[in-house]
Amino acid sequence: MGSQVRILSPRPSEYAESIRFGVIFLLNLFWRLIMKKIISLVTVFVLCLTALVGCSGSKEVDLKTVLSDINSKYSLDLKELTEANDLKKYYSIDTADVKQFAAEINSDSNSRVEIVLVEAVDSDAAARVNEALSKTYTSIVTQYSGYNAEKLPMVEACKVTQDGNYVTMIVADQGPEILETFYGYIK
Repeated sequence: MGSQVRILSPRPSEYAESIRFGVIFLLNLFWRLIMKKIISLVTVFVLCLTALVGCSGSKEVDLKTVLSDINSKYSLDLKELTEANDLKKYYSIDTADVKQFAAEINSDSNSRVEIVLVEAVDSDAAARVNEALSKTYTSIVTQYSGYNAEKLPMVEACKVTQDGNYVTMIVADQGPEILETFYGYIK
């Protein structure tokens, strides 16, 4: 008998384990690569979102400058309310709710014109300012409907508005146009 050479090969169970180990190793490597990309993409997304949120805030606007520009553009000649206490006196607005304001009025009962621009300190304060100006606006509508009915459509075309912490009451012949001019400054 001749000598037999026996080739040792791994047992089937060892072979299956080495394949399983290789597959697990490749899956683990693949998973790490995918997770790195996903984490990178999520990080980029969060950074972009943060940048967009930072840019979407309201502009810093000087309301007195805005009202001065409105006066020039629409040739208004009104009396300026300069003291914060005037807001309390004419509109029942708590001065603690006001960050800044610009207001001008013509209290002529035949053609009442009022432009009030207020930036409130926060959203709750803006809601209170809106409520106070809405009461005044309702009073103006009532006054016009009783004593100056031919001007009532002009008053009804005007309104009290709130955009973020900005609250306006504009009662004037060109009220809607003046409001659009104001929005041009704050948006």
